[in-house]
Amino acid sequence: MDMNTIVGTHDILMITLDTLRYDAAVMEESNCPNLCGTGSWEKRHTPGSFTYAAHHAFFGGFLPTPATTDKTEHIRMFHSRNTGMKTHPHTWLFDTPDIVSGLAAEGYRTVCIGGVIFFTKKNPLARVLPSYFQQSYWRMTFGVTNPRSTEHQVNHALKLLKDTPGEQRLFMFLNVSAIHGPNHYFIPGAKKDSVDSQRAALRYVDGELGRLFDAFRERGNPTFCLAFSDHGTAFGEDGYQGHRLAHETVWNVPYREFIL
Repeated sequence: MDMNTIVGTHDILMITLDTLRYDAAVMEESNCPNLCGTGSWEKRHTPGSFTYAAHHAFFGGFLPTPATTDKTEHIRMFHSRNTGMKTHPHTWLFDTPDIVSGLAAEGYRTVCIGGVIFFTKKNPLARVLPSYFQQSYWRMTFGVTNPRSTEHQVNHALKLLKDTPGEQRLFMFLNVSAIHGPNHYFIPGAKKDSVDSQRAALRYVDGELGRLFDAFRERGNPTFCLAFSDHGTAFGEDGYQGHRLAHETVWNVPYREFIL
């Protein structure tokens, strides 16, 4: 993908599926026609083991990297200019501290629809990630405790899209909270989060994202979509629970890129 032909001509939609494990995503590929209708998940390594660290890396242009020992060069999509490092001709170079402000400098309207606690803006720490964007939104209904959180996030995104002229290039970022714990309520009667409840949450999320993808298509502009997890989580493997730790269930994440 030559990002120099994408930036300026395409809307850009970045979706982080917060806490989604790679194995859970792969097992649900056939049940996720919106996220996987045109391809499969790629196994990648996240640059951070929890939301706050990972998203700073993403906004700095450091997306998850291929989980392979193949010596073939990994072409970065985004890279800060004038670092002294060699870059590929297909990499889009930005002169600002991060890709969000870099896209804004190219005329993009930058919008964040938050999900998990680091996007709530309820305290100074939770205002840091949203502050990257020109516009940022969070509601209680977007958060992890609401079983319909993705529905509410997508509804808000649709309102914003309706109010954005087609000729205005748009960078929309969506942090999906539904897969983050607690997610056991996606399986009736379940009392604990598990790989299976993550899978059920992902099916729900995919169903809601279809409406968002259709709305971007209706804008009449091509949209470059990035969908990936910021980190996974452990459910007792090797004695580990949760994330913010170094275990393959945390570092391995699903990744996709495609054109709407």
